Amino acid sequence: MTKKALFTGCGVALATPFKNGEVDYPALKKLLNFQLDAGTDAIVACGTTGEPATMTREEWERVLAFTVDEIAGRIPVIAGTGGNNTRDVIEKARCAKALGADGQLCVTPYYNKATQSGLIAHYTAIADDGALPMILYNVPSRTGLNLLPATVEKLAGHEMIVGVKEASGDMVQIMEILRRCGNQISLYSGSDEMTAPILAMGGSGVISVAANILPAQMRQMAHGTAAEAAALNLQLLPLIRALFAEVNPIPVKAALHLMGICENELRLPLTPLSPEHESILRDEMKKVGLVC
Repeated sequence: MTKKALFTGCGVALATPFKNGEVDYPALKKLLNFQLDAGTDAIVACGTTGEPATMTREEWERVLAFTVDEIAGRIPVIAGTGGNNTRDVIEKARCAKALGADGQLCVTPYYNKATQSGLIAHYTAIADDGALPMILYNVPSRTGLNLLPATVEKLAGHEMIVGVKEASGDMVQIMEILRRCGNQISLYSGSDEMTAPILAMGGSGVISVAANILPAQMRQMAHGTAAEAAALNLQLLPLIRALFAEVNPIPVKAALHLMGICENELRLPLTPLSPEHESILRDEMKKVGLVC
């Protein structure tokens, strides 16, 4: 079974700008237009990088609605709906559909976690509700739970499960998903530093943190030849590593501030980037011409 991909190429895991404790909508508009001008292939709103864990439900809805309105159908908008309460995820997916989202990115449950059987039941219940096409999201370093290839294979048969964002950092696991699932679902890199290798093995693209500040370059990587992608991945590797020197989105918020796009404001428990890491980040940004 071949399913229509939500997108191929480079999707950005968009940061949410804040100012004085509130969502900064003028800065969000600037960031969205920056992405559109660079040819970004999809927007992921209110994913991990967007700090939804510290948003109210009203803020989550308004940010998603604003993003959908600003994008105006030019590229897909994918809503971050994941959580550790299956019924709540279903409700958010229904809301995201009503607001005009094209799909949902659904991280594995965290804290209460689940067995692999529980993951199958969780994702099947969300998919059966049928609100939006779903991209599974595996990021064990943040959730403490690994979505195994055999589990992805079982879920891949559902018509509403169209992709998986893989951020385990385990290339053998990623290859096993590609081997098992073939053309049943799209596999996206969830680790910027591994984008070229994943593309070379048959990945469909990347859902990228780095694309917040490097949209054109990450899109070029996603659409170029294997040799071009590899060369660009290696060139950008020191900057990508600097963007993950502290927990995401701390460094990328600092980078966006250095570029004049938004304030360097996060919500507790996240705190601003340390001076030591900011110095490294600034130096790497200078090397690629992002700052003077």
